[in-house]
Amino acid sequence: MSLLDGHVVVVGLGFGDEGKGAVVDALCADRPTTAVVRFNGGAQAAHNVVANGRHHTFSQFGAGTFAGVPTHLSRFVLVEPFALAAEARQLETVGVADPLSLLSVDGRALLTTPFHVYANRAREDARGAKRHGSCGKGIGETVWYSLLSGAARGDQVENQEVIGTPGEAPTVADCARPTVLRRKLDALARFYAPLATPPHNVEELVSLYRDFADAVRITDGDETGRLADSGRVVLEGAQGVLLDQHHGFPPHTTWSTTTPHNARALLGGRPHTVLGVTRTYLTRHGAGPLPTESASVLARFPEAHNGTGEYQGAWRAGHLDAALLDYAIAACEGVDAFAVTHLDATGLKVVPGDGSPAVDLPDPLTWFGARLPVAVAGYGPDRAGYRVVAARSTIYA
Repeated sequence: MSLLDGHVVVVGLGFGDEGKGAVVDALCADRPTTAVVRFNGGAQAAHNVVANGRHHTFSQFGAGTFAGVPTHLSRFVLVEPFALAAEARQLETVGVADPLSLLSVDGRALLTTPFHVYANRAREDARGAKRHGSCGKGIGETVWYSLLSGAARGDQVENQEVIGTPGEAPTVADCARPTVLRRKLDALARFYAPLATPPHNVEELVSLYRDFADAVRITDGDETGRLADSGRVVLEGAQGVLLDQHHGFPPHTTWSTTTPHNARALLGGRPHTVLGVTRTYLTRHGAGPLPTESASVLARFPEAHNGTGEYQGAWRAGHLDAALLDYAIAACEGVDAFAVTHLDATGLKVVPGDGSPAVDLPDPLTWFGARLPVAVAGYGPDRAGYRVVAARSTIYA
């Protein structure tokens, strides 16, 4: 059996932007897939897919959408309905009919609201030159508020002061329960009033979120397990291991588990392949360490779909870093194979694991292949440049 015939967990081994979206698209286009399951992150994800003359930056929809594969947003995803509706409209403009019909959402998933988004931006603005590199999408604020049960004004939770009396965190299931949702949003509005006030009032949000609940299929129970038992699933991670909340480099981390651990929990012990995605060089969006940063690498490899974000900051690039790659693999508790993207890049270098000066990398495919099997090879941004290799699996032997 091929390494990629069964369930596949796709995880980024860098600081994000490794090419996870293109890899997921290639996997879904290559063989039958029941669903793409998102297992972390939220509206801050930006997974670019170019296929058959179409381009879309996938955020909450899975990157298998162009291949006709439905998306399930698991309980580990932070769901932002306004951004989701906007993304659905964008997908319609590139030929995806009724995108919301391809979507299901776990009712336990946390809801990211305008209160979270505006508070996130206010905090990042206040940091000035010491910004953390937030995307300004309310991700960290959504998670942080969910941790405040039992906390009181003035307490410190995860190095942030509690600025009011918190309530229960709203979830996707609450969108179909107006009375419950109104109570939770009222508490949110009071809590964040000293920090930020979004343009929408609570009653408007209750109505809009009710429309969202009517437009998507909200699930309970083990939806991922049901999907996995009915066919192959691809579990799509967001961001990269080097930004992980436990394994990244504070304070420039995400409030999310970017390693495969959430995906493994969703699969409940079912056999799977962990596919680690990496470019042939290292990139980072925004503030934080990038040990091999190189102006020449940045200049030689311009990005068609990544630029400077208002909150996230500038796009950066550097040489491949063997030590960071090994660290990311260890943080995942191992990966089974690589998906290597940007193999069309030339004049590459790698910094060896011992930290000695960078050396030439004339044949990156051989370099990666000496470490682990390369199951997906990507040349250029388009699906046509991706090759899915039929590597043999020992997992399913």
